[in-house]
Amino acid sequence: MIKTSLLIMTVLTVLIAMLLSWRERRMAVARPAPPARGARRGRAPGLIARGKAGIDRWMTAAAIAALLTIAVLGGLHWLRVFQQ
Repeated sequence: MIKTSLLIMTVLTVLIAMLLSWRERRMAVARPAPPARGARRGRAPGLIARGKAGIDRWMTAAAIAALLTIAVLGGLHWLRVFQQ
């Protein structure tokens, strides 16, 4: 059961991270963000900013995947309990 939950969490994390990055790209095309204070227009974010954004995306995906895994496996557990 532990291997199953780890596999589910890993797959969900990757899928959710892909969806979040797709959403970020789509939102960036739809509405350009205003330039940061002191930044020039049209300048790409630096290495640190991209790294932080990537870490934020993966942490958000892992948290959502953990909640979904708990809900699914907990629901299966309670279905088994109520069947007995």
